[in-house]
Amino acid sequence: MNGPAAAVLLSSAIFVGGLGIAIKYFGHTELIAGYDPDTVTDEGGLASFVGTNILVVAGLLLALAVLESTQPADGAATDAAWIGFLIVVFALTGWLIVGSRRFERGE
Repeated sequence: MNGPAAAVLLSSAIFVGGLGIAIKYFGHTELIAGYDPDTVTDEGGLASFVGTNILVVAGLLLALAVLESTQPADGAATDAAWIGFLIVVFALTGWLIVGSRRFERGE
């Protein structure tokens, strides 16, 4: 069990989840890095797409926090979870970059 790591992960999940909710449900697209209102064609679609994926990351952080608080700190399950987390977050980052372009007007 790694209490400090679990606490940091839980805090991160709450923060990232708050960002996801603000973007998806309240339309705060200005929180999206690189957002340019002059090039976006569907602001609501962009907010939904990005917000949903950010909420997925928050869920992954929450799952990792639970795992960190219940498994031994040096356990194989914890190591595998961290590797899986990194792979999924990198994949989601790529998906967000590529997928967000469909909401931009071509130049």
